[in-house]
Amino acid sequence: MAPTPEEDLSVWRRLAPGGMLLVGSGLAVTLDASARRSSGTPLLRWVAEGTAGLVLVNAGLALYGEAMKRRGLHDAATRTPRP
Repeated sequence: MAPTPEEDLSVWRRLAPGGMLLVGSGLAVTLDASARRSSGTPLLRWVAEGTAGLVLVNAGLALYGEAMKRRGLHDAATRTPRP
């Protein structure tokens, strides 16, 4: 059974902010790892931190992409046809 437009809108309202938060957090963690690399921190430390940051960025982009898809489905379902 396909989701209703109201369900699509509800999912969009939940996923979009979460996706943006994950992208921002992931970028902050990745940039911190880059700074650690420049300051001479041991290899394993900055590689692990940078990898975690990139995982957060990609998870955020996936959530945000799903949110935009659901918003598009909602908008398409509620659009009034042109005469």
